[in-house]
Parts: sequence; structure tokens; C-alpha cells
Amino acid sequence: MSRPLIVKPLPLPPPPNALVAVDRAIDDLRRGGPVVITAEDGSQALMLAAEAATGDGLSRLAHLAGSPAAVAVSGRRAAVLGIAAGDRRVVLLSATAPFTADAIMALADPLGAGQATDTQVNDSPPAWAEAAVALAKLARLLPAAVVAPLAGTVDGLFSVKVAEILGYPAEAAHSLRRVAEARVPLTEAENSRVVAFRPADGGVEHLAIVVGCPDRDQPVLTRLHSECFTGDLLGSLRCDCGDQLRGAIAQLTAGGGGVLLYLAQEGRGIGLVNKLRAYELQDAGFDTLEANEQLGFDDDERIYLPAALMLRQLGIARVRLMTNNPAKVDSLARHDIEVVERVPHAFPSNAHNAHYLRTKATRGGHLL
Repeated sequence: MSRPLIVKPLPLPPPPNALVAVDRAIDDLRRGGPVVITAEDGSQALMLAAEAATGDGLSRLAHLAGSPAAVAVSGRRAAVLGIAAGDRRVVLLSATAPFTADAIMALADPLGAGQATDTQVNDSPPAWAEAAVALAKLARLLPAAVVAPLAGTVDGLFSVKVAEILGYPAEAAHSLRRVAEARVPLTEAENSRVVAFRPADGGVEHLAIVVGCPDRDQPVLTRLHSECFTGDLLGSLRCDCGDQLRGAIAQLTAGGGGVLLYLAQEGRGIGLVNKLRAYELQDAGFDTLEANEQLGFDDDERIYLPAALMLRQLGIARVRLMTNNPAKVDSLARHDIEVVERVPHAFPSNAHNAHYLRTKATRGGHLL
């Protein structure tokens, strides 16, 4: 006789200082403010998000730092610009004249109307340059930053460490705890519950939709679904996300129960605003992966450690995974979730998403 799935709440630990620090820095960046980034060797830099740079903000940055500002962009963005090879994680650019806001946007935004300027590449960027780009990504902003080395201290500005920024995704995932659960009857699954998981810094929640009473002694039919506002909620025809979401819930019901993890990783992890920017680039002729690269992102910025840890808290260690993406199978396996079977999960294309699906198959390796 199968045992019903019972979720026992775990105590919510106090938020680690590293998570709080990064969360605070993200808020400051999204408001257009500067933050201080400190490397392990003690070196520091002031940082502004590139897309938030204004004339006044750049003047303040130069005054506080007392040194010329540079621009840090991802290696992908530098390759698109023809500045450096794409095998670098980050490229630090300097200029003979101070950067203007327009010049910065020309470097950061393929959709911007800024005027480019002559730049020089720093062949040995400090550790804080990579952290600055990573922090911009965590803030769901364009992956570019204005940075200026800092010789002394600056009162009144928040400081965050390089290690805290680079370690944030894993630490936030490990801090996930169940915080709420409720019965939510669905059109395709009347016997279903939604379980919410929140990281210790109070960040964005991930959700588990538990259909029926899965038997944890057997491999559980499972779907990892990244949120898609346009497809899931609006019914966009540009992708197959809405079909996959509703189809998965129906399949879980037909299969006697299972779990769908609804992960807060919009647009393959780049966020909704950047996904809309990518759509505009796709309308200009780029495919879905090229559009992400034009913006400076990797093909896929998602991580699946949160999914593995959520499954563990649900008492699930073995799954039958509904996916066409081998990367999901590999990622769960790396995080000690056994994928006993890959269950194909494809739906017919339409006139608006046929090219998108072909790109996923031919360039993304999806098994469609």
C-alpha cells in the first residue's frame, strides 16, 4: 500500500548574513543607487547598474571613487560587440575620456540608441568586475555594470563581498523552506495542493503543485516548469510553456499523481523584462538563443539546485521526469535526485512558435 505524500514543515533558519547583504545590494541597484563590492584581497570598487546610469549618477560615482569609471560586461556581450573572445566570463572596458550614459548604454543594450566610444580591454580584470556583472544578473538587469576602483572608504553606501555575490544562488537554494500549503482544486486536477518554498532572505518563492497522493516508495512522475508569465498566464503563442504547464498537470492526473515544481526562473532565468527585450530582438531576426546572447546572457541562466532540494523536502529521491531537455536530467542527477526515466513532453507547434521550437531542438539539444 502506497504511503501518501506528507510534507512536514522545517523550521525557518535565521537569514544568513550573506543572503541579506546580496538582497540589500540588489534593491539598491534596482533603485539606481551605487553599492560597494569588496574582494577577498581587500580591493574595492563602486558599482552602478549600467542600465541605471545617468549623467548625475556617473558624476557622483567619479566624485566618490576618485578614479575613472570602467564598464564591466559579460563575455557573451563582449563577443557580440566584437571586443573580446566569448570564452571570458567578464570583460572590463576603459576609455580615454569619461564614459557618458549614452556610451554605456551602447555597450550594455543592443536595443539602445547610445553612441559607442573607443574602449580598451583590461586583460586581468579584478574579482569585483565579475561579481558586478553577476550582481546585475541577480537583480534581473542587463548584465553590465559601471565600476570604479575605490581607494578609501565611503560612508553611507552598502558594501557586499565578492564571495557573497557569487555564492548567493546556491546559498539561497539551500535555505529554501516550506512556508505554506493549501488545497487548490485545478481544472485538470481537482485533488491537488500547492506548497510554497521561500529562501531565508525572504526572496521570491518557488512552488510545488502536488497532484493526488504520489507514492514516495516508487519513482514519482515529476515536471520542472520555469514560470512564464506570457505563456502560462496570457496564453502567448510565442512559446509552448502554457501547453506544457497545463498538459503536465493533466498527465499527472492521468498517471495517478505526481509533482510539478513551478520555479521562479522567468525567461530561462533572465527575468521578464529581459525576456521582453529578447522578444524584440527575435522580431529583428535573431533566434531565441541568439537574442539572449545579444543581451549578454548565457543561452540558459537557470539552475536546478532549488528543484532538487524541494524534491528532497517533499520526500522524493527518485523521479520519472517529464521533459525534453537533457540538461534537466543531468542537473537533477548532479544534485542526487535519481531520474529513473525521461518521459517525453512535447506539444504541436503553431505558426508563431515553430521557429522557436526548431531552435530548441537544433541548438538547445531538446529532444523534440
